[in-house]
Formats: sequence, structure tokens, C-alpha cells
Amino acid sequence: MPYIDEITPKTIETDKLYLDMGVTEDEFSRIQTILNRLPNYTELGLFSVMWSEHCSYKHSKAVLKKFPVEGDRVLQGPGEGAGVIDIGDNQAAVFKMESHNHPSAIEPYEGAATGVGGILRDIFSMGARPVALLNSLRFGELTNPRVKYLFEGVVSGIAGYGNCVGVPTVGGEVQFDDCYEGNPLVNAMCVGLIDHSDLQQGIAKGTGNPVLYVGAGTGRDGIHGATFASEELSEQSESKRPSVQVGDPFTEKLLIEACLEAVRHPQLVGIQDMGAAGLTSSSAEMASKAGSGIHLNLDDVPQREEKMTPYEMMLSESQERMLLVIEQGSEKEFTDLFERWGLQAKVIGEVTDNQRMTLSFQGDTVADVPVDSLAEDAPVYHPDSAEPERFRAFQAAGQPNLTAEDPEEMLLTLLQQPTITSKEWVYEQYDYMVQTNTVVQPGSDAAVLRIRGTDKALAMTTDANSRFLYLDPYTGGQMAVAEAARNLVCSGAEPLGVTDCLNYGSPKNPEIYWELERSTDGLSEACRALNTPVVGGNVSLYNETAKGAVYPTPVVGMVGLIDKLDHITTQTVKNAGDAVYTLGKAGNDFAGSELQKVTEGRIYGPAPTFDLAAETERQTQVLTAIRKQTVQSAHDISEGGFAPALAEKLFSSGLGVDVTLAQSEILTASLFSETPSRYIITVREEDRKRFEKLVPEAEMIGRVTETPQCMIRGNDGTPLINRSVQELENVWRGAIPCYLKSED
Repeated sequence: MPYIDEITPKTIETDKLYLDMGVTEDEFSRIQTILNRLPNYTELGLFSVMWSEHCSYKHSKAVLKKFPVEGDRVLQGPGEGAGVIDIGDNQAAVFKMESHNHPSAIEPYEGAATGVGGILRDIFSMGARPVALLNSLRFGELTNPRVKYLFEGVVSGIAGYGNCVGVPTVGGEVQFDDCYEGNPLVNAMCVGLIDHSDLQQGIAKGTGNPVLYVGAGTGRDGIHGATFASEELSEQSESKRPSVQVGDPFTEKLLIEACLEAVRHPQLVGIQDMGAAGLTSSSAEMASKAGSGIHLNLDDVPQREEKMTPYEMMLSESQERMLLVIEQGSEKEFTDLFERWGLQAKVIGEVTDNQRMTLSFQGDTVADVPVDSLAEDAPVYHPDSAEPERFRAFQAAGQPNLTAEDPEEMLLTLLQQPTITSKEWVYEQYDYMVQTNTVVQPGSDAAVLRIRGTDKALAMTTDANSRFLYLDPYTGGQMAVAEAARNLVCSGAEPLGVTDCLNYGSPKNPEIYWELERSTDGLSEACRALNTPVVGGNVSLYNETAKGAVYPTPVVGMVGLIDKLDHITTQTVKNAGDAVYTLGKAGNDFAGSELQKVTEGRIYGPAPTFDLAAETERQTQVLTAIRKQTVQSAHDISEGGFAPALAEKLFSSGLGVDVTLAQSEILTASLFSETPSRYIITVREEDRKRFEKLVPEAEMIGRVTETPQCMIRGNDGTPLINRSVQELENVWRGAIPCYLKSED
């Protein structure tokens, strides 16, 4: 029996059904102009997801053009599933970060789990083997019961998927602020390794070549997931639970191995995962990139539910599915390959030469649209931009004048703050040793994985301090890139490239769009200065609730290369008697700091003064000193300032420290200021002269001691902090479990 669309094109127009799909009046008129007629319900669905913010970047394309995307090592920049950076010896690192914020807000376990699954597919669709997972998470305060539920569910979802799929989760960050209470941010990053010759593209070329669907069957989960991710969260969001996909990591593991076998097949033409917008995005984008068309027979799509409509099949975001284009005559070889791995594989269409997407179902043509209109021709908007009044007020306010009357008690308080305290409760749930390549485990400045068969390693991190971006998006954007690079340098790595996840509120709010513009200016400038091109990423807008938008949170994922395993460096002190150095002076920089949050309960003032030239110079000096093997340990000074950073260097070492603050520094600032571009470094006595020549700004302030005591003296020698390392470590390790157990 022929398929009959019960909702006619005229009904769509008369009842304005397109508004329910997130299509505006102007966009609906534009679709009519493209088609030269009214769209039917399936065609409208195709446009609605492909023109959604999540898929088209229609409000952010203009600012994304600012990013530097080219470099000597860049093999693939933005435009494919993931970015690719050359690491020498015919090898490359493949990496990408994506958001799964809205799904995680209403179904934290599956939202986070499928975020992991999706980012894995971006990597192996390029032909790379996934070797590491990272994440960047933001939540409200842990005193809120709903926040605890979201936090526990998201971490459990990340662990549940990553552990089962056999890819180590090696690093990340977790921060807590009120602004994320109803809209957590869940950003997932994956890193893969590939030989240059195995690099793949998502293209559909060669007229008559078969289109092969592989992996799990299509269900009704995730329909309009891309549209859901392109609107703000509200009380009605709970009704959107069907938009959250359900993942199966065991199928994903099979899919990884099968696809990595398939990409080495000479008759593979192109491969892409069915991510946001599912079968619609993968087929339209593959054809558009190749300048081709594509025809799909939806009767042949593997389905796991009965009586699915073309609209449902095309918009479903069911997990663990890939789309391949293969050469004619190789169908049996590929279907046999996937069936050997226990996976479905079925030809569902072919490449055409008419630059159109045509869909047939039960003998009827149910959609006929130009592929470029879906993949390339979404409207591009340039919203109004307005500097917020708060920014002018913050600049005028000046730095807050804060004093820690009892430095010891303040250190203990800061070590218990959720953003600073140990994240062991989180990463102990992750299998970070699977594949047995993890050299530096979670908890140091960056994760490090060795590259088998070489003397090299990859370092990786995710970073952003959104409070600084809230105070000043431009300076905060620069600082986000710099901190990521600093963490890699402290690990002995040369920063190579960036993937980002830009998380903001509604771009239709002029003040939010100003945040997006200014922060991308800062990000771009820092990436150019530090020679870290942006090779891919994701934009997540509409992160807001009725209470307001989240802080501007552009998360920077960065990968670096350690050219010799001997150069791997960690933050923990190594030997009693080693000299302790600081690099960079503390200023009166308390705006946006943990000290300000603890003592005043709010964030205000100008962002810390940041000198990009000084940052670049110090990174070069520290990396050179590490490569000359004059450094025993290195740690950047960030959240909480010097005293918490120094304490972190002592944990699990069995050692202590006795240091004296510099004469030129103000007491509270020297202990708790968050002035950027600073390091704490330890050096063997016999290496001091060489180190000081390489890093002339560094100032020796004391020694590592055999006695596990943290002694910090004022510049007159008076003890300001004198606590056992064990006491500090107990407080630091126990904070998050205590928050989660408390009854509020």
C-alpha cells in the first residue's frame, strides 16, 4: 500500500506547524522559495533539523571564521568529523569535542553516555582508533539536591559507556557555580591515533555507488534531538525525554572494530556517523561535500520499531549507526565484514549526479530537495550585539580588596571548595588504564598517553574558567587557551592544536551575542600567539533557563606532543632537598577568584591583568627547561592561587615543603590571588644554575622537605601556614563525598 502523508503541505502552512519544529516564518518562506512549492511534512522535518542551531551554526558561523585553522601540522581542519594534527613519523592525532548539555539536563545518565558514544564515532569515522576520552563538566552548587542527582548521573553515564567500550577516560575538569543549576554543561572530548594513509572523509561520490547503512537499527529515540538542543530549557523540557537517545556501548565496541577494518578496504569511498539529525545529516552532508546527490529507499532502512514513517526514520538519532559509501560490486565484501562483527549492514540507496536528496517509501517519492540547501544553505544570522551594563560596572569597580585574616583556615576552606577539591570521586569511576597506554593518570595538570612503538607521548587537557569570561569575555577567552597550553607545558608537551566547545545562552540576546563575539576574539588571538590552530569543535547555544543564562563557557580542548618519554613531567614534588621556584609575580587579582566567591558570595570586578606576550615567553622557557631535563615537577597556579597549588604538589608524595613568600608580594595576594601565567617548579640542587639560566624570571622560595609538613612563611620569616600534608590532603580528598552524603 502506498505511503500517504496524513498532514498535507497546506495544513503545515495554514496551521503553522513549522513553528513547532523551530522553523521561523522567514525560514519557512525561504524553504518554499528553494522548493518552488510548499514542503511536505518529511521535507519540513529535514530542513528543521539541518537548519537548527545545533547543525547549521546559523548564529555562530560569523564568529567561527575568526579562528586560525591552518598550520604546518594541520592535516584536516574544521569541516569533517574531527580535526587532524601531524605528530611525525607518518602518524597523526585526531581529536574533537562535542556538547550534550540539554539531554544531560533531563536524563543525565543517557545524556552523558550518548555524548561519549557520539564523540567516539566522530573519531573512528576519520579512520582513527580512539585512544582517550576526556570531559569538561559544569554544575550548580553541590548543596542542591537536584544538582547532586545530575552530577552523579552524568558521571555514572560517562563511566558506564566509556568503561564498557574499552577506551580510557583519562582527564577532564569539573566546576561548580550557581548559573549552571538548571542547565549543566556536559562536553565530551575524544582523541585518536591514525597513520596518514588511513585518513578518511565523509563523502558520497561516484554515481551509482551503493550507500550502506551499518550498525544498530533505527528507533524512535532522539527524534528532533538537534532541534531540542537549539532551544532554551524550560519546565516543559521534561516532556522532551524522547529526544534523548539510548546508547549501547557493547554495540559501539563492535562498530569501532568493524569500521577500523572497513576503512582499510580500498573500495571504501566515504564514511560518516549518524550523529545529530541522524540519517538526514550524514546523507546530505556526504553528498553535498562531494557535489553529488543521493537517493535512499527507506523501505530498506533497518528498523527496531514497527510502522516507522519516513519522517521518523530520517530524524531519528538512534545511536551506534554509520553511513558508508562503497564502490559498486563490493557490497558482499562489506556486508560480510560487518556481519562477521555481529552488526547489521544493508544497502539503502545509491549516489546520484543530480545534487538532490530523494527519498522513496512504499513506492512513493516522499522527499525531493537539493542537498546543498540542507547542508550548506541554512540562513546565516548576525544578531545585534550590546555590551552588558555589568561589564562597565565591573571595569569601574576595580579589583576587590580582600584579606584572609587566618591564612591556614582559608587554605583549608579553599581546599574543600568543589571546584578546587580532589575529583577522585569522579575519575575513580572511570577506567583510565584500559589499553595500558596511560602514563600520567587523572589528577595532574594534563593526562599523558604513550604512543606505542615510539619514544613519544600525547598530552591532553580541557580547560576554561568561566568566571573570568563572565567578568571580561575577551581577556577570559585568552586565558582559557593559555591555561590549557600551560597545563600541557607543565607535562612536558608542546601544544599543537585546539578543539573547542562554545557554550553560551541565547544568541538572540544582544548581551549574550556580545559575549560570544568578544570571547572568540580572545580565543582567536591566543591561539595565534601560542601557535595552536583550531581544527574543529562545537557550538552549544540556548544554555539557559528562566533564571538566566550560564556564564559564557568556551571550553578549550588541547593536545600536545611530548617528543621523548623522558620529558614527561607531573605536578607532584619528587625529592627532599629540591629547590622550589615560582615563576610570575602575584598581583591583587581577586575578581572571579575562589577567595572572592568564598568571602563575598558573588563575582564582580575586572578580570585579572593578562599579558599574552609574557605568557608565550614563559611557556617557551618552561618547556625548554623541561626538555633540558632541569625540572623535577611543574604545576600551574590557577583556582585558589599559590597556597592551594603548592598543597596539591605535596599530596601523595610523602614529602613536605618549607617556603618563604617573596618580599615584594602582599600577603593575601601572594597566597590566594589568581594572577595568571604563574608556575610552581621544583629543581634538583645540581640543576639550579642551568635552570635559572633557562628561566631567568624564576625565583627560588624554599625547599622540599623530608618532613611531610606544609610550611609557608611570610616575607619576614613568620609562619603563616604550618599544617601537616596529611591533614590538608584529607580535607581535599574528602570534600565531594561529604557534599554528596549530606542531607540538605
